[in-house]
Amino acid sequence: MAKPKVIVIGGPTASGKTALSIALAKRIGAEIVSADSMQIYQQMNIGTAKPTEGEKQHIKHYMLDKIKPNERYSVADYKREAKVAIKEILAKGKMPIVVGGTGLYIDALIYEIEYPEILIDLAYRKELEQFAQKEGLQVLYERAKKIDAQAMEKISSNDQKRILRVLEIYHQTGKTKTQLEEQSRREPEFDYRMFAIDMNRQILYQRINQRVEEMLAKGLIQEVQEIYEQYQEFPTSMQALGYKEVVEYLQGKINKEEMIEKIKRESRRYAKRQLTWFRKNKETKWLNGEDSIEHNIDIILKEIER
Repeated sequence: MAKPKVIVIGGPTASGKTALSIALAKRIGAEIVSADSMQIYQQMNIGTAKPTEGEKQHIKHYMLDKIKPNERYSVADYKREAKVAIKEILAKGKMPIVVGGTGLYIDALIYEIEYPEILIDLAYRKELEQFAQKEGLQVLYERAKKIDAQAMEKISSNDQKRILRVLEIYHQTGKTKTQLEEQSRREPEFDYRMFAIDMNRQILYQRINQRVEEMLAKGLIQEVQEIYEQYQEFPTSMQALGYKEVVEYLQGKINKEEMIEKIKRESRRYAKRQLTWFRKNKETKWLNGEDSIEHNIDIILKEIER
């Protein structure tokens, strides 16, 4: 019996994933499941480029605004809840479209990776967090690379959450994150059709720079300030690209010009890592982000009809 088809659209930040997925959903009567690890947070709208109600064009979106900025959310949580959303869409007789730039979330689905329930050793995590504050995150990054070089290829040197997780997994299981994932892969439940957007690097970087300027004009600093004043601690959310830099600015560690340039620079670096990630997925069919949305929709529809 043929598995139900699920369209997946990945790609770097500012490449046009949202506009493409909404236009495709309108054309085929589909619904959208977000695969963005920061759009799951409530109140974090501007800095995550979360689609507005107007931009959604009455297309139902899942996996947005799931938790508060001071709550934790794991890849295992995402996989479980995203699959529930996919099944809900299929039960309506509609096509699910998974869209986002978080490669870890997408891989969890398309490779059916099971993440074992590893209890968090809060004392060890606190020890790592304090070490990062005193000695610098780079030291922990290098330590994690020695433990699990393969996993660290996909993790940024300033991604504290995922660096600490690599160290925690090894500390608690004696196995690396890569080993556990390889042991847990299963046959996918759905027929995932993976697409990703690429484009000329200079055009992409111009789009990223422009998006950062637009976010600031829309009130990114105020959004971060309101969240920061409302909650006492942020296990993950304030490590998000754009938010982390604004927090540094609000704390007086950098000036406004440095903040803006840092967000742009880190966004460009993040886009590069996203492209590297999706290229490792051998099933990925590439779309040119400089082509029209209609042209790329035609390519997607021809591919899924095969």
